[in-house]
Amino acid sequence: MRIAVIGAGGVGGAFGAALAKAGADVTFVARGAHLAAMRQNGLRVEGGRGETHLLPTQATDKPETIGPVDVVLFCVKLWDVESAGELIRPLIGPNTAVIPLQNGIDASERLLPILGPQVVMGGVAQISATIAEPGVIRQTGTFMRLVFGELAGGKSERGERFLALCKQAGFDATHSDAIMTEIWMKFMILATNAGITAATRTPIGQLRDDPDIFPLFPAALAEVVAIGRARGVALPADAVEKGIAWTRGSPPMMMASMAHDLIRGNRIELPWLSGKVVALGRELGIPTPVHSFLYAVLKPHLNGTAA
Repeated sequence: MRIAVIGAGGVGGAFGAALAKAGADVTFVARGAHLAAMRQNGLRVEGGRGETHLLPTQATDKPETIGPVDVVLFCVKLWDVESAGELIRPLIGPNTAVIPLQNGIDASERLLPILGPQVVMGGVAQISATIAEPGVIRQTGTFMRLVFGELAGGKSERGERFLALCKQAGFDATHSDAIMTEIWMKFMILATNAGITAATRTPIGQLRDDPDIFPLFPAALAEVVAIGRARGVALPADAVEKGIAWTRGSPPMMMASMAHDLIRGNRIELPWLSGKVVALGRELGIPTPVHSFLYAVLKPHLNGTAA
């Protein structure tokens, strides 16, 4: 199976390396020092699941040189969705599946007018990983899950083929027939944990053990659930409880990628996380006091102001 990984950061690098080790023909699209290091020394993934060293690594900054592929793992930052979507047109064949793995809830929707409904699927990546240095991805903990499915619901032959490869690669994978529910469940957890770990610049273990801070988690989760249900998303009755359980079970040193970006002085995805919750809450008339506070205190750092 031919796979192109667009954006070889923590998500794309880790999943792409695992799929390549399982025998897939994987090409990474990256840029700058990270691309140069992969070309020279290969891609290394280290952390709780052990070490994977992909040498040589197929990597380029020119998607048009790859040709049509079976699957595109679309892992760019949220502000690059439209521009990167235009650049990957040469990768699209008759049955290519583009699986967006962004944070937030609208990446697939934004790609539809660019690539077409027959191409775009929905996807969720659950992993805590980041670029430790050029050519090196460091994962926190062992959790590594990929969920994907057709936006219209149901299961497809291309999804089943990709599922078999994911299982061969050794990480948890699900071919979902209700991918929008999965996307919103991740959004609920990610928007909450990203906002709180970024605002405090503190790992989740310390936050959940603090009796003054922990109540922010269920309150923020509940805000997202209320909005999702108001938009017609079929979220489970115990959605908030599932979010709390995930928070309690996360590695103590875990910090969301937005928190890492903030600490490094990089641009952050705030408008598509707590900012999206706030915007939808205003549109629907649903109060979002916790996410409104998180959005307000993080907004001065939106464009990369150093913490």
